[in-house]
Amino acid sequence: MQVLTDWLITIPGAGGMSEQALHIAGSSIMAVLMFTVMALCAIVFTWMERKVAGFLQSRYGPMYTGRWHGWAQAVADMLKILGKEDIIPAEADKGAFIFAPILVLLGSLLAWAAIPWAPGFVAADFDLGLFYIFAVSSLVIIGILMAGWGSNNKWALYGAARGAAQMVSYEIPLALATIPVIMYTGSLNTQDIVIAQQGGFWNWYIVRDPFLFVAFFLYFIASIAETNRGPFDMPETESELVAGYHTEYTGMRFAFFFLAEYANLFLVSMIAVLVFLGGWWSPIPGLDFLPAALTFIFKGVLIVFLNMWVRWTLPRVRVDQLMHLCWKVMIPMALICVIGSGIWMMVSGQAG
Repeated sequence: MQVLTDWLITIPGAGGMSEQALHIAGSSIMAVLMFTVMALCAIVFTWMERKVAGFLQSRYGPMYTGRWHGWAQAVADMLKILGKEDIIPAEADKGAFIFAPILVLLGSLLAWAAIPWAPGFVAADFDLGLFYIFAVSSLVIIGILMAGWGSNNKWALYGAARGAAQMVSYEIPLALATIPVIMYTGSLNTQDIVIAQQGGFWNWYIVRDPFLFVAFFLYFIASIAETNRGPFDMPETESELVAGYHTEYTGMRFAFFFLAEYANLFLVSMIAVLVFLGGWWSPIPGLDFLPAALTFIFKGVLIVFLNMWVRWTLPRVRVDQLMHLCWKVMIPMALICVIGSGIWMMVSGQAG
């Protein structure tokens, strides 16, 4: 945010603005910028996922729209969605039905605010940054429940109940997997976590000790379930629930859910990068001339690709298998990683 504020001061005529006005202007620009990036993520990742799925299934995917590998197919789909009729079911709870997609998107947008794209380039530099991200991203759960209940549709309600149970459950191993990193850093500030990993990939937390290596994979698996993506896409099982909690949504309201899905996908990928993979730091110190934000985004896109690879490779699990994996496997393993990292820190003399 300070970077934007300093830039605004250099604009002719802006030097006389009060500090409060500069802060409001900087916040507004950052919000618009983040929303624009979220929209671009949805477009790019939609095309990327179709191409990845096609490659893994020995087909081409989109090839015609836009000529080169069908790059404009996602843009065409977006324009088509915007032209769809906005329908609200007659028996729906109109307030909950209308506000639900906004709340889902808002939860993602607020969480993005604490992501440090580069040194000093973060919208909200909180001391409790990582805690804040996990807290506000929980708004998505409330939005999903509102969508299911407000639709007055049994399939939507079943999907919302599944989604809430799944996301509440997998938030636990997701957060537990990051605790060893917080123990090493001694801070919840996202910039502090990244700064502590400078100096090459051997200083990244994923290789700092064996328990952190395991914690990264626990986080990665939990993040797939947290974003309701295959093989954990139980809230939207088309063979059982039509389309889950957004069955009754059309047009722009459906687009909000679609946008939030890819925004959350990139969000959990960026958290993995800043917590375990060195954030904006290059793997080799000699490559630090590369733009920090570009390095950060490249790592995030790589995690997104791995997520897509898993989705289009593994079959969907059953609900009981999903919950068994969370409560009886991942949570105990995450707790072992927390305890093991604490012991490793004391034995290696890294405990403060």
